[in-house]
Amino acid sequence: MKSSPVEKANREQFSKTRLLVVGDVMLDRYWFGDTNRISPEAPVPVVQVGKIDERLGGAANVARNVAALGAKTTILGVIGDDESGRRVTDLLGSSGVDSQLEIDAKVPTIVKLRVIARQQQLIRLDFEETPSEAALAHKLERFEKSLGDADVVILSDYGKGALGQVALMIEQARSQNKVILVDPKGEDYEKYRGATVLTPNRSELRQVVGQWTSEEDLTQKAQALRKSLNLQALLLTRSEEGMSLYTDSGVTHVKAQAREVFDVSGAGDTVIATLAVALASQWPLEKAMALANRAGGIVVGKLGTATVTAEELQ
Repeated sequence: MKSSPVEKANREQFSKTRLLVVGDVMLDRYWFGDTNRISPEAPVPVVQVGKIDERLGGAANVARNVAALGAKTTILGVIGDDESGRRVTDLLGSSGVDSQLEIDAKVPTIVKLRVIARQQQLIRLDFEETPSEAALAHKLERFEKSLGDADVVILSDYGKGALGQVALMIEQARSQNKVILVDPKGEDYEKYRGATVLTPNRSELRQVVGQWTSEEDLTQKAQALRKSLNLQALLLTRSEEGMSLYTDSGVTHVKAQAREVFDVSGAGDTVIATLAVALASQWPLEKAMALANRAGGIVVGKLGTATVTAEELQ
């Protein structure tokens, strides 16, 4: 009987890999409480906060997921010279990630604050500014120095400005024959030209290619985009429809893992992290996709940004 890719996943294999994660680093804050009354000041609920939870978000969550699989992980990005930035650094350290973050005193650390009561998110408050040119220049220098040690590079773009030089970074990584995975953002994919694999979700792909009317139409649009950008593969994550991998060989589909969906936030981070670690371990793309699909199915059953371990994948 053939063993599945999941059965072959093991921490020892993954621990030999070295990954470099670059992108928009964030801190996810959750304020949990109860609400029993309406404010006399405005028609809004009053939440009495009883618990505070803090987790890594954005590219930091990708790095955390890579490290959870046992791979050696380095992260590059920008944080502010503030309490939130120091918290991010502490969380990365406790997650086993080598933090090489650039501190930019001119901007705050990106924070997403969610207020939750009775298992419902009442509001989300975002704190963010575009990094300074000086901070981005220093980060690029760090990238050039770190590139040689990496088996695979993950570029996690949340559109917050940390990947302003993404085209140059891809060019530098290609010159060293690195595998480059990109989680894209926005309508301009030209800046990702030459990457190995792009991993958009459905809404992100629609922004670029427009609506599709059938599976055949989707395949035609996805393949045209892939070829125009000189990509080896385009991996479309499709939520309850699973995943589709578009390559020169055609298209391969995997079904979504059947389980209760509790929270989809951060699922894309887990998917690209797992895909990257598998590719760094010399797995073929189709097998790596199957493992990433399995990881995504596990992580949506957890609250907030979460991770999956090699043991869970087995």
